[in-house]
Amino acid sequence: MRRNDIRNVAIIAHVDHGKTTLVDQMLRQSGLFRQEELDRLVGGQHGLIMDSNDLERERGITILAKNCAFKIGDIKVNLIDTPGHADFGGEVERVLKMADGAFVLVDAAEGPLPQTRFVLRKAFACGLRPIVIINKIDRPDARIDEVHSAMFDLFIELGADEETADFPVFYASGRSGYARKKANDDNNNLAPLYEAIEKMVPGPEVELEGPLQVQVSALAFSEFVGRIAIGKIHAGKVRKNQRVKLVKQADGSIHDDTIVQVLEFNRLTKVEVEELSAGDVVALVGIDNAEIGDTITDFDHPNPLPPLSIDEPTIDMVLRINDSPFASQDGKPLTSRELRDRLNKELESDVALRVRPSERGDEFIVSGRGLLHLSILLENMRREGSEFSVGKPQVINKEINGVKMEPVELLVVEAPASAVGAVMGLVLERQGQCQKMESNGEQTHLEFLIPARGLIGLRTRVLTATSGMAIMHHNFHEYQPIKGELPGRQNGVMISTETAKATAYAIEGLQERGIMFVGPMEPVYEGQIVAEHCRENDLTVNVTREKKLTNMRSAGAEIKTVLKPPRKFELESALEFIEDDELVEITPGAIRLRKMLLKESDRKRGGRTPRG
Repeated sequence: MRRNDIRNVAIIAHVDHGKTTLVDQMLRQSGLFRQEELDRLVGGQHGLIMDSNDLERERGITILAKNCAFKIGDIKVNLIDTPGHADFGGEVERVLKMADGAFVLVDAAEGPLPQTRFVLRKAFACGLRPIVIINKIDRPDARIDEVHSAMFDLFIELGADEETADFPVFYASGRSGYARKKANDDNNNLAPLYEAIEKMVPGPEVELEGPLQVQVSALAFSEFVGRIAIGKIHAGKVRKNQRVKLVKQADGSIHDDTIVQVLEFNRLTKVEVEELSAGDVVALVGIDNAEIGDTITDFDHPNPLPPLSIDEPTIDMVLRINDSPFASQDGKPLTSRELRDRLNKELESDVALRVRPSERGDEFIVSGRGLLHLSILLENMRREGSEFSVGKPQVINKEINGVKMEPVELLVVEAPASAVGAVMGLVLERQGQCQKMESNGEQTHLEFLIPARGLIGLRTRVLTATSGMAIMHHNFHEYQPIKGELPGRQNGVMISTETAKATAYAIEGLQERGIMFVGPMEPVYEGQIVAEHCRENDLTVNVTREKKLTNMRSAGAEIKTVLKPPRKFELESALEFIEDDELVEITPGAIRLRKMLLKESDRKRGGRTPRG
């Protein structure tokens, strides 16, 4: 049977097309919140209720999928906000299993981009018929009719049937809080979207009287009750203190367990209830061994659901303990056991992540969807007060039918017309192939197929070549036979030979030979990378050298040279910069670049250390 009192709706789109802003306005206009309550939920941040994570607020992106619930008349709506970046596609794949309908947002100016294609493909795979919302129609450069046509072409290209391709379209501005059935209507609220949820999104198809089936799609944690398993009830009813079987996705083993609490999503919180029925989204307390993909099923008739299929990771990097001379000065250095435990904890909630030990005892190889996916994990560990080191990201190759294959990504670049030549040169030298090129006079839209390894370090170079005017997006396309060698970093680095504080006198003498990474009075250690050299070779330098006192003048006399400010690295740019024999040292207060072998004599004698 189909329940008509519930709607489970996911909102999916490319990054920065306005999902979270629209969800925010839907909550504000639902009439369920007082203004004082909204102010408290926003907490003085940039105004988005659903961006509850510190990193989400700082970066302005959604990282974790989130549930909220509100009522439209007698209908309960479970609304799921999903991430838009391709690196967090694992979140999208899981939550679409909980949804019966989906809104697909697309920017009225940018049109469908790589992640739009990705999320649409996943929605079709789950049997959903998406409703298209062309968002940001109040942009001065909006191309509403062209974007509508591009979405239709994308639906057909992805194999939509005739009924799915005849999708309903709404025209909206999430920031201004309105949605319209026609672009030139004068409606100024989101009532058409509430009506669409009620009339166009089907209720969940369920077996109310069948044996219980709940697939765990997300995990939460409370310091009071421990692990909370979140999922959609596919069949049966779930009650407080009910005896259940937990069927593990990993090995099919079956465990006895008891549900201690049944929590229902109510607005932005969870409230305890006695019972929930099939079709609803539930949070269960007491299933401490639950992991994503497991099935919580009837005690007497265990019947597991099909396993969740998640796309494989495409990139990996080595995490190791911090053994630099400055270890433990800023945070808590993780031992190899603590590092393993922390990574295993992350595996519980991130199904797209993989961890395996390397041949060395103090290293672990962590695999993920992309550089941003892994850097968010590193940033969270850093904010917890941990210290560790990370090696250069490496692309994961596969052998298919005896042929060695590598991941290839679809890269989309929006660049000023004057910078197209520079962008083409940078991408083509990394084995990219131009697929599409369109220009409207001022901006040029470029699409490439490029090996995933060619993307590492490319963003920084493209932004430099276009004076920061380019916009880049990429998404996994397919595996192809391995192409030729790619150019490495063009310049060498300057490496400190001493452990002390950098001096202005030494920096003044070195800054003409490259771009400095450290400033005066900044502590450095032997083997630390302190600058990018202007030539191809690495250079050892003494950045701590002081001006000697003479019998005529003091050491500080006649210093009038203005020092250039040092280049400071964000985490992603540091990972893109390093080479195979280098590491990024990450502490709560600093990001430093260093050689694996700190002593120059060891580097000359031993070369590179094995990467596991």
